[in-house]
Amino acid sequence: MNNFDKQTFCRLNLPAFDIKIRNISGQMSVLDPLRCKYVSLTPEEWVRQHFIHFLVHYKGFSPTLIGNEVELSSGDKKMRCDSVVYDRSLRPRIIIEYKKPSIKITQKVFDQISVYNHLLHVDYLIVSNGMTHYCCRMDYASRGYVFIHDIPSASEITPLDI
Repeated sequence: MNNFDKQTFCRLNLPAFDIKIRNISGQMSVLDPLRCKYVSLTPEEWVRQHFIHFLVHYKGFSPTLIGNEVELSSGDKKMRCDSVVYDRSLRPRIIIEYKKPSIKITQKVFDQISVYNHLLHVDYLIVSNGMTHYCCRMDYASRGYVFIHDIPSASEITPLDI
């Protein structure tokens, strides 16, 4: 591929797959199967597409219940979640925040995703830079969250309606 920066778009700590990339007049784009269109290929989008592939093909989530670039509003403030996983009743269950591989996952990233969760009240928060992934289960009774070692599969999330 011409103009494909192999260092920026490196091998991730996620399963490889046949990602659909095109170059039109020097602009690299990637097919987002959830949005059914080509979008600009940024390092963050590289991580998003690999992570979505992982969720659908390895963790059993339905692609029809995952939204990318989900817009939220709080008063006049507009925000955008990178990805949201819904149950069959279209209740949000997981928020996912992606960073490019060179960005370290810090408390600031968790603060960002927590702002989204104030509006959505999901069961799980996931943060990934493609190399390192963190998942936590919300514990609303204690007003906190508990880190878990693995990304849950669709069948592990209760109720089993995802």
